[in-house]
Amino acid sequence: QVQLVESGGGFVQAGGSLRLSCAASGSIFAINAMGWYRQAPGKQRELVAVLTHGNTTPTYADSVKGRFTLSRDNAKNTVYLQMNSLKPEDTAIYYCHEQLKWGEDEYDYWGQGTQVTVSS
Repeated sequence: QVQLVESGGGFVQAGGSLRLSCAASGSIFAINAMGWYRQAPGKQRELVAVLTHGNTTPTYADSVKGRFTLSRDNAKNTVYLQMNSLKPEDTAIYYCHEQLKWGEDEYDYWGQGTQVTVSS
């Protein structure tokens, strides 16, 4: 059993910054990918940033590239999303995600979501 616990969301003015954290607990034996998604009202969930196994550089959505940075601390089993120069259109519920691998099987785990609200 793997659990992902998110923190760091909140209210911020446009141009401000937030850092989201996602701490994983349980049997984390092999990671295919770790990343962040978000879902705004009336929109589908979209990929924000992801780091896949074997890659050293995360992939970002065009809308956040240059403003958001994904990082990780393997010792703490924690992934972060540093969000700078926030815009009102960044307002959404943010979900962390990990895909774990066991042999040929893949397992997806999601955090509970954390609200980010950016005011103009």
